[in-house]
Amino acid sequence: MKPKTLLKIAILGSGKGSNAQAIFDAIAARRLNAQVVCVLSDVENAYILERARQQGIVAGYVSAAPYKTKLDGAGEARYLEALQRYGAEVIVLAGFMRIIKGGLLSAFSNRIINLHPALLPAFPGMESWAQALEYGAKVAGCTVHFVDAGTDTGPIILQKVVPVLDDDTAESLHARIQEQEHIALPEALGLLAGGQLQVEGRRVRLRPSFSTIR
Repeated sequence: MKPKTLLKIAILGSGKGSNAQAIFDAIAARRLNAQVVCVLSDVENAYILERARQQGIVAGYVSAAPYKTKLDGAGEARYLEALQRYGAEVIVLAGFMRIIKGGLLSAFSNRIINLHPALLPAFPGMESWAQALEYGAKVAGCTVHFVDAGTDTGPIILQKVVPVLDDDTAESLHARIQEQEHIALPEALGLLAGGQLQVEGRRVRLRPSFSTIR
């Protein structure tokens, strides 16, 4: 994506929204040249909506019915309409607990970003930190990636590594991974805003920042 004056982001989330808050904070600190144009949730009382409203950002519940675990059909159409109405250029999935389907993928090709709490391709799916701990992995972490038609299978933008300690519980490991998530997501969006990401098949290559080109 070519750099723009301001990257216009829509955030979709289903829960507390700590990663959305990391984006808000990065923008406020001028570490990310972006604007969050809306925050949408498939859960009416999700705290991510309150976080957005505290920032003066348009936020609202959008029904994803009739499906329970995917965004498709009439639900997908409602989200597409809202995203287009608010002028979103990039979609960030911040704990959005639904599988993205073809309509949204087509409308926002290589412009949907997800954050997964594992070092993909290891441990896709739910509660991946617990999977890593149970498996006996020595390192865990998080992955920011573009979204494709699979589940946690899109091209990887960046990853952050967290050691698995001998006395870790699922909760303690998850907490340390979340600390890195709050760093990784704004960092990846900054690269996108700077026009530095080039997708070539499964690989995401990093180009020099336009601001450094003379």
